[in-house]
Amino acid sequence: MASIHLETIVKNYGSFRAIKGIDLDIREGEFVAFVGPSGCGKSTLLRMVAGLEEISGGILKIGDTIVNDLEPRERDVAMVFQDYALYPHMSVADNIGFGLKMRGMSAQERRKQVEEAAETLQITALLERKPGQLSGGQRQRVAMGRAIVRRPKVFLFDEPLSNLDAKLRVDMRTQIKRLHSLLKTTTIYVTHDQVEAMTLADRVVILKDGQIMQSGEPVEVYDTPLSRFVGEFIGSPKMNILPVTVDASGGETHLRLGAMRIRTPQIGAGDGTELLLGVRPEHLVPCTPGEQTLSATIDVLEPLGSDTMAVCLVEGHEITARLAPDRELRPGTQVNLQVASANMHLFDAGSGTRITL
Repeated sequence: MASIHLETIVKNYGSFRAIKGIDLDIREGEFVAFVGPSGCGKSTLLRMVAGLEEISGGILKIGDTIVNDLEPRERDVAMVFQDYALYPHMSVADNIGFGLKMRGMSAQERRKQVEEAAETLQITALLERKPGQLSGGQRQRVAMGRAIVRRPKVFLFDEPLSNLDAKLRVDMRTQIKRLHSLLKTTTIYVTHDQVEAMTLADRVVILKDGQIMQSGEPVEVYDTPLSRFVGEFIGSPKMNILPVTVDASGGETHLRLGAMRIRTPQIGAGDGTELLLGVRPEHLVPCTPGEQTLSATIDVLEPLGSDTMAVCLVEGHEITARLAPDRELRPGTQVNLQVASANMHLFDAGSGTRITL
């Protein structure tokens, strides 16, 4: 395994700059997820690490070696693609061992390494089958096996689970996490699914428009988003955002939303300042009317068994609350939702940057 160092990495397509000066260090053995909306540059950045995209500017190091001008085969990385990229006429064993064969490894040693990888991925019984006889999840494990046998310094995953159904995605997440715990190989994992990123990675890197918006441990990013964009992107359902106005009269600071007033600690914003209040669905707690409450009208209920998502209207703004399933709620009824100061997130109304409470 090896560390990865990106210094002012740039990617241009003609006059369009897709990657805008990325600085990032990935430690040996770390599992890092690149996550963001379509077009944010996460796959482009991964392909630059792999050597499949030319670097327009900056320095890329794997270990102590600058790899900007090295061919993919010279970088000692292994990539798992979204579409599996298996040879349909070959058996599972031959698919896994194909790269080793091209390197001139003996058939006996090749078979040994293929069987070890198959045992790790629990696909030993599939070694003589062809890809057409496998499920999507089994095919993806074969693709992972092909990467494992190379024993690379770095694993690269490019949205490997996006073609699988919901249950298989959960199963494969477990497989990938178990695999990393076992092999401890430095890993970059690209996904648009923030749940995958949060559950798999030691660290998540959130990208937008070719720039890093925030990088940190999953819980850190979830609890302390540095911008409205990150707050809404990380978390499912997404963070609720409400426009509020600072009321600093009377010696206490409140946030006004229509006729409602929510007390908050001193925030250094003057009276009348317009802000954005962010509250996660699980932090909206049903309560009796009071100063720290939002008066909401239930619009839609989405029962999930373990809890119920209540889509509500507050002063014409739509919010979602994660409520206990045994509450007798009906669309059209009123509900008071408490907002604790500790669970508030405030953002600048213009830039969307976080304001520290």
